[in-house]
Amino acid sequence: MLSGLWLALAAGFLAALLALQWLPPPPGSPSLSLAGLFHDLVRYGKTKSGCRRRPAWLQYLDVPKRWFYHFYVVAVVWNGILLLWLIQSLFFSRPFPVWFQDLLNVLDEGSQDWNRDSYIKGHGGESLSALLVCLFVWLNSCRRLWECLHISVFSTGVIHVVQYCFGLIYYVLVGLTVLGQVPPSVRAGRGDRLTVCWYHVLGSLVFVWASVHQQRCLVILANLRKNKSGEVVSLDHHLPFGDWFEMVSCPHYFDEVLIYVSMGVTFGFNNVTWWLVVTYVLFNQAVSAVLCHEFYLSNFKHYPKHRKAYIPFLF
Repeated sequence: MLSGLWLALAAGFLAALLALQWLPPPPGSPSLSLAGLFHDLVRYGKTKSGCRRRPAWLQYLDVPKRWFYHFYVVAVVWNGILLLWLIQSLFFSRPFPVWFQDLLNVLDEGSQDWNRDSYIKGHGGESLSALLVCLFVWLNSCRRLWECLHISVFSTGVIHVVQYCFGLIYYVLVGLTVLGQVPPSVRAGRGDRLTVCWYHVLGSLVFVWASVHQQRCLVILANLRKNKSGEVVSLDHHLPFGDWFEMVSCPHYFDEVLIYVSMGVTFGFNNVTWWLVVTYVLFNQAVSAVLCHEFYLSNFKHYPKHRKAYIPFLF
């Protein structure tokens, strides 16, 4: 069920990415249309300015973009609880709550045999993989919450209430997916030995690098609205320069993909469910990057033509 869900989400955002190429925003009609509804749903923040003369009732479906931090509050609390349960199971032989074990059994029913085979071949490495990835998800949530509250400078931009609701449940789904990879014996509190493998080290290094680089990019964006003393002096949009912004419009979106790739590496490269999560993140961030790149090209006449939208030298 989890694999099917992430496959459906990845396919949906791939379709949205392709639709952006042939379904331009309405030229200025206040009436509701398929193109208008689509763009109103996928755009947010500064890119939503492309939806001109929206029907007035659609504005009731907007919430402030600065509410992004709500996503990470939920993520920190929920994934912190899951991390605690996993630590207690692995080190203190305390089982997951019965209702949670039943939920995981339902969600990963179709992949239990595959997980068991992978677990046996890994000689205990998969338990450490799940522990590390659960820790990475929680640490990433903590960092993003801190950045939203103390680094990022949000304008008066808005997001669609559907995007907001999905953002609230997204990290819940991610946490369920991570613990869905834990062997049933560990869920039942029978413990497991933890075996360190080379892919744990590699995945950890990539995670740290991508996280640090993403924060650096977000600091560059925030500084565009601050003076040298760190005070916010403007909420206008400006051209970012420096670091990977010299190559792409949205390096922080590409860093997000690398963070999830690092978790796939930590799982040992062979976790199909997690690579479906990575595929979803790839297309999800691509949609945002294309819209952001389009905004820069439309609003800044001298925007560097050599910059790609998302992936250096490629896209």
